[in-house]
Amino acid sequence: MSEEKLPTRAENFAEWYNQLVLRSEMADYAPVRGCMVVRPYGWALWENMTAALDKEFKATGHVNAAFPMLIPMSFMEKEKEHVAGFAPELAVVTHGGGEKLEEPYVVRPTSETIIGHMYAKWIKSWRDLPVLINQWGSVLRWEMRTKLFLRTAEFYWQEGHTAHASAEEAQEEMYRILDIYSNFAINEAALPVIKGYKSDTERFAGAVITTSIEGMMQDKKALQSATSHYFGQNFAKAFEIQYLDKNNTLQFCETSSWGLSTRMVGAIIMTHGDDAGLVLPPRIAPIQVVIVPIFKNDEEKNKVMEVANRIFAELKAAGIRLKMDDREGVTPGFKYNYWELRGVPIRVEVGPKDVEKDSVALARRDVPGRDGKSFVPQAGLVRAISGLLVEIQDSLLKRATAHRDANIHDPKSYDEMKSILESGWALSWWCESKTCEAKVKEDTKATTRVIPLDQPGGEGKCIVCGDKAVKKVYFAKAY
Repeated sequence: MSEEKLPTRAENFAEWYNQLVLRSEMADYAPVRGCMVVRPYGWALWENMTAALDKEFKATGHVNAAFPMLIPMSFMEKEKEHVAGFAPELAVVTHGGGEKLEEPYVVRPTSETIIGHMYAKWIKSWRDLPVLINQWGSVLRWEMRTKLFLRTAEFYWQEGHTAHASAEEAQEEMYRILDIYSNFAINEAALPVIKGYKSDTERFAGAVITTSIEGMMQDKKALQSATSHYFGQNFAKAFEIQYLDKNNTLQFCETSSWGLSTRMVGAIIMTHGDDAGLVLPPRIAPIQVVIVPIFKNDEEKNKVMEVANRIFAELKAAGIRLKMDDREGVTPGFKYNYWELRGVPIRVEVGPKDVEKDSVALARRDVPGRDGKSFVPQAGLVRAISGLLVEIQDSLLKRATAHRDANIHDPKSYDEMKSILESGWALSWWCESKTCEAKVKEDTKATTRVIPLDQPGGEGKCIVCGDKAVKKVYFAKAY
């Protein structure tokens, strides 16, 4: 337990992030290159995220299942665009039980192919539709450049796969899930994401339409935080997912898939963290409140612990996730720094003077120093803390939204846009040509992040070539 300070975000944002993930005990490097070990504190955050999402999926009629991690290589070759997109990232198993396999297996990079195979077996009639299945698990993509949570070879996620009778239903599903992701990001993770479409260049391999939510990190880079895809009949034709319609005519299904991964943990860290450590949104924080009793001798300890234990019981009964830090042999200051590093939203301090005054000191993590400290009566403490948790959640969203909006610009020329993209986002008219998209990437290293669903209407001139444009798009450098 080191008290060594983190690098500051201004000095080196990337190293600040790496050190924060390690020191806050969210994750650690695994012995396999590019893989991570998610430690209990990081997994507790992920569990709270998965619980919120799983509830929403089930409320909209989805059910969970589990599919194999190993996929026959021949499956990957059935959908050509899909396999071309994933070919460089595949991990292939060639031997099993000491014998060379007749057919190699791919460790799943995503599960469209194996699930498509099973859907072809299960779906026979229009009465079998829609099929709305979600899977929680991990996938493996042989990433060359990795970063804890943001891009690792193996990562944890959910992947939904649905089959429908019509294109309209499948696209409705795509948008329904996009809304679930957006609402989760905004309301639970306090991330002010933007919903929209991916360009043809950026869309998922094998998809007809890819939608995503994009967030701005504190270093002003974009992070694709979740995606929802409409496949049309691409996978249905590749895997012969067919059904007899009401006229007894054989039809191909329309399918969708969608996923949100542990990358969202990285988004939370990079959006809200500060130079002292994590700052976690109360709604999904593993620990919402930490109680730090302060005493110098046994007499003080007995009085303080009696109050601290009572407060603990009251808060726990109210459903608040909390921790009692009654460790001896370390100073209160060490404990403050320890829990600040881990981003616990509220710290409750109980000392001898607080016992005498029937009060406690509250320190809110999102407002460092004296400005974030207050003294409140012990009576009504549950109500006060519950209200403060809501206030902190709202404050984090407002702060992140203000940062995002202050760093999105509408340049008047291509030269101005190039300057903006050095450290910020541009929202600009775009003719939707791959040539202009490639030029921006070559000149600035920025890409089209998302074509927002909310368009201004009318038309303008493409920021790159000056031709007619009817859509605006966000350009930014990205993780």
